[in-house]
Amino acid sequence: MSIFIDQKTKVIIQGISPTSQGLYHGLRNRAYGTQIVAGTNPKRGGEVIEGINVYTTVGEAVEETGADASFIAVPPAGAPSAILEAAEAGIKFIVCITENIPAKDEALVFHRLQREFPDSRLLGPNCPGIISPGKANIGITSDAIALPGGPVGLVSRSGTVFYQAIYELTQQGVGQTTGVGIGGDPVPGTTFLDCLKAFQQDEETKAVFLIGEIGGDAEEQAAEYIKSMTKPVVAYIVGVTAPEGRKMGHAGAIVSGNKGTAKAKMKALSDAGAVVANNPSVAAEEIAKIVKGL
Repeated sequence: MSIFIDQKTKVIIQGISPTSQGLYHGLRNRAYGTQIVAGTNPKRGGEVIEGINVYTTVGEAVEETGADASFIAVPPAGAPSAILEAAEAGIKFIVCITENIPAKDEALVFHRLQREFPDSRLLGPNCPGIISPGKANIGITSDAIALPGGPVGLVSRSGTVFYQAIYELTQQGVGQTTGVGIGGDPVPGTTFLDCLKAFQQDEETKAVFLIGEIGGDAEEQAAEYIKSMTKPVVAYIVGVTAPEGRKMGHAGAIVSGNKGTAKAKMKALSDAGAVVANNPSVAAEEIAKIVKGL
């Protein structure tokens, strides 16, 4: 199995145009086998772009195609309204890769989703997306590096290390059930906890690879849940050498005093029973050892 998406997932590209990044990556996703069933653009309703029917609104697209997922790759100013439009139309799984959305806007959207659209799940913003190897890919992850078949699930705050982790597992001959890039912004729509709970319930996921990074307390929260998991977890924390009090890369990766440090996160995860590695390669090797023993 996989979590959140599979080969039956029907995807809309929001903000599609002949030159959009959404189209570029959407076509890559479609070539992988993902069901891209429609696009939306208020200025291009009725057009057909690369064989994709374009609708004026998400509501129209859902009514015509039965879509249950959306892929949002629009500028920061338009992304919050695009997310809410998708939720209002009944989309259950929303992937937003847009970077540089103000944290205030992210928080407002997150709480509106929680309050008004509890059945809709947002992945992102500022994330690489999600891939269920051999089934579906929504976002910007290279499908060529993924190996279908499981039994390992991945969840990562870091986009770049997410790609490396998938590649490292594939090099070890270890397949993946689902890889989820949750993004590193301060207000992610989907968290480590959401993914860990889903992997715990997924029968085909036998082990989990968690990639965290400095800043915030998401990894510490994950550690509390890992204590109750029956599946082994291997973790790697990005940013061991990052200086305190300095923003590193994006809004979520900042250390304040003794909070959010790589050392504190590594200790919390280790105390919870996770195997904590010093780099992605070693983490993949540890995962491979665990898989061989299953």
